[in-house]
Amino acid sequence: MVARTNEELTGKAPTSKSRMTPHKLTLALTCINLGLAIAVWARPVWDKPVVAESLQIPKVIRAQAVELVDERGQVRAQLHLGEDGGGNLRLRSGDGTVRVKLAGTVDGSGLLLFDKEAEPAVWLTANKSGTSVTLAEKGKEKRVIKP
Repeated sequence: MVARTNEELTGKAPTSKSRMTPHKLTLALTCINLGLAIAVWARPVWDKPVVAESLQIPKVIRAQAVELVDERGQVRAQLHLGEDGGGNLRLRSGDGTVRVKLAGTVDGSGLLLFDKEAEPAVWLTANKSGTSVTLAEKGKEKRVIKP
């Protein structure tokens, strides 16, 4: 039995709508696979996941200020030098309001916590004149506790 072409069987010349032969189909699929393989292999290096072992972790990071920002670039935490050269830490809420301040100075240290209206509510201080805790609330008298 001899294989016959479509033209031999129908007596018509091939048209532009003629079927794809197995050879053409194999060639087309091979080209698609090759294109996909090249796209995967040619990906930029920065798209590859970072492996922890490949990170170079510095022993010391030196800076005069460090800011932690959210996905929009808004500052949420700051570690910086104060006016007297001491270290300061500020923590901000999601709306950007400073809620916590921690400072180390030549004279001592202090922690300040703010209430919902961004008013100082709790002060913890330790300096040359002693230690104290100050409590404040809107509409009430300020209370200072000393040892």
